[in-house]
Amino acid sequence: MQQLLQGVNIFLIGMMGTGKTTVGQVLAKRLSYRFFDTDVLIERVTQQTINDIFATEGEEAFRDIESQVLAELAAYTKSIIATGGGIILQQKNWSYLHHGLIIWLDSPVDLLIKRLAEDTTRPLLKATDLNLKLEFLLEQRRSLYAQSDLHIRINDQQTPDDIVTQILAMIPTVIKPKLEIFQNNN
Repeated sequence: MQQLLQGVNIFLIGMMGTGKTTVGQVLAKRLSYRFFDTDVLIERVTQQTINDIFATEGEEAFRDIESQVLAELAAYTKSIIATGGGIILQQKNWSYLHHGLIIWLDSPVDLLIKRLAEDTTRPLLKATDLNLKLEFLLEQRRSLYAQSDLHIRINDQQTPDDIVTQILAMIPTVIKPKLEIFQNNN
């Protein structure tokens, strides 16, 4: 797999609660890649929680910081990068994401609700009806997520290892070996 990937970064996109961080850590270990979580880096760089950034500076300021972090990470190689759920909202972020393989982790809303019901760290979930809010966010973002290179549907029975195995099995369907590309061009 390392030969096929040639050091290309893998960006995990998708709704909050899909397991991008957990899956990303397992995937990084399996590929001997570094792992980064954009939300963790944002908190380190700003020395504030994401909730605090949203509360004091607003979502727009958060999205600008998020883009800066993504731009820095895109310059690396051999990295798995778990992104925030809304990273796909800014067009300029796609230029950074296209520096690597983009994988959409897609969970049904009922699974997201189960995973996020007690989570108080996500500013966009401060709503009275979690189901309605998640449905709205997913509907708003679905067409953007669909621009990914790989679409991985997740269900409640899958472990992070199962998901990583599925990802590794599907990567060869979107990345062609260099030799094959060379032969096809002649």
